[in-house]
Amino acid sequence: MEEPFLQIAGIIRESIVDGPGIRFTVFCQGCPHHCPGCHNPQTHPFTGGQKVSVSRLVEEMKKNPLLQGATFSGGEPFCQAGGYAALADAVHGMGKDVFCYSGWTLEELWEKAKTEPDVGKLLQKIDYLVDGRFVLAERDLTLQFRGSRNQRLLDMKKSRAAGKAVLAEL
Repeated sequence: MEEPFLQIAGIIRESIVDGPGIRFTVFCQGCPHHCPGCHNPQTHPFTGGQKVSVSRLVEEMKKNPLLQGATFSGGEPFCQAGGYAALADAVHGMGKDVFCYSGWTLEELWEKAKTEPDVGKLLQKIDYLVDGRFVLAERDLTLQFRGSRNQRLLDMKKSRAAGKAVLAEL
């Protein structure tokens, strides 16, 4: 089997703002949403960034035993869902959790998964999802791990079991 690669804009090895605990954050290169006021507009073009193997990212994570997990941020991770699903498998294999951001809502992602199997694979592997586009008029700096009030922080295990979006309690 061919090793999976990701086109990334960069990483933060120790983040405390991209999910609970200390996180290894991977910023995906490429985003179709182009939300006005986006915090990471440099990630919008699908060209640029760097191509990195999933195994290299895993090796970087293994250097820090204090990590609670990995966060997939944007760009839009679901545009490279297969590679991020492989990374999520490796993260879980280390006993860590997966936190993911998407400009699509969970309902939109479930619909996409009907025709894009990799989207479904990634959805099965995420522990927490912040969903929805960033809306500048809804911007709220007091929200935990979110940028605008329309975005939801979802517990994906509970959401999968219920077949509907279930808010996380962190």
